[in-house]
Amino acid sequence: MRTHPFRFLVQSYAPSSPDDWREQARRAEALGYAAFHLADHYIGPGPTLSATGHPVQVVAAIPAMAIAAEVTSTIRIGCRVLCVDYHHPVVLAKELATIGWFAGGRLDIGLGAGWLAGEYEAIGIPFDAAGTRIDRLAETITLMRAFGAGGPVDVQGKHVHATGFEAIPVPPEAPRIMVGGGSRRVLCLAGETADIVSINFDNRSGRIGPEGLASGTAEATAEKIAWVREGARDRFDGLEIEIAAYFTIVTDDRAATVDAMAPMFGLTPAQFAEHPHALVGTIDQIVDTLVERRARYGISTVTVGADVMDVFAPAVARLAGT
Repeated sequence: MRTHPFRFLVQSYAPSSPDDWREQARRAEALGYAAFHLADHYIGPGPTLSATGHPVQVVAAIPAMAIAAEVTSTIRIGCRVLCVDYHHPVVLAKELATIGWFAGGRLDIGLGAGWLAGEYEAIGIPFDAAGTRIDRLAETITLMRAFGAGGPVDVQGKHVHATGFEAIPVPPEAPRIMVGGGSRRVLCLAGETADIVSINFDNRSGRIGPEGLASGTAEATAEKIAWVREGARDRFDGLEIEIAAYFTIVTDDRAATVDAMAPMFGLTPAQFAEHPHALVGTIDQIVDTLVERRARYGISTVTVGADVMDVFAPAVARLAGT
């Protein structure tokens, strides 16, 4: 297994104001993070969102990415991840190419098949069977590659039709494509087609809950890496593997924190302590954990929330690029 240098991403959900959003992007850049991302969700507070268990996302992805690109100069801009069902594929490709063009090529395109069933219903988009959604994702990836390369576009699939025109604008460098998910088929597809594979929970339930967290244990993550390898074959060593540390807590009392948190998620302390989506402990302990997980899984890219980017920054300073 090839060892990739560490990269660290910030993901933001809830800026308190336009100035706060701009400051988060600038702060992530100043602290040495490699990329500044958000997610792709649209419904505000209310009974539908409450039923999904998902946090509120204040801003829409595409315009927020453009603002973040405009107020920064070196950090990459992206989305972890865009739900392909929420966007017309050609319009999305054009919008992303435009952001990449204005940003000087500092663009990561994160794509996923969609999973939050309540949001689909709330905004009037059919929640197709998983196989159909993944087929649509695969065709959208093909389209994004065509737009990234420039020149004539000819994608004539069952779900994506784009032909008879050239892709413009062409960013100064082709965007890197991240594909994320937690099921075997999505991760095989990611291994086959992506530059960055985002390892996530298996969210087939359509909401956030204990079953999703249970699908992200150490054993389950090892199985997911095997699925990525199955899809990637001889390109596996060139892939960057990313994971979100949703539970990042810098503390001097790791054991007590783990013991207190594990029952909240239906896990034993031992399971939570080694959960790949959790980073708990002192900076020294977290650094050691990240190095061990890279050796064990090949995970070299780690995403943390904007609310912890300052306290986590010493780990970035020690590991980024190594």
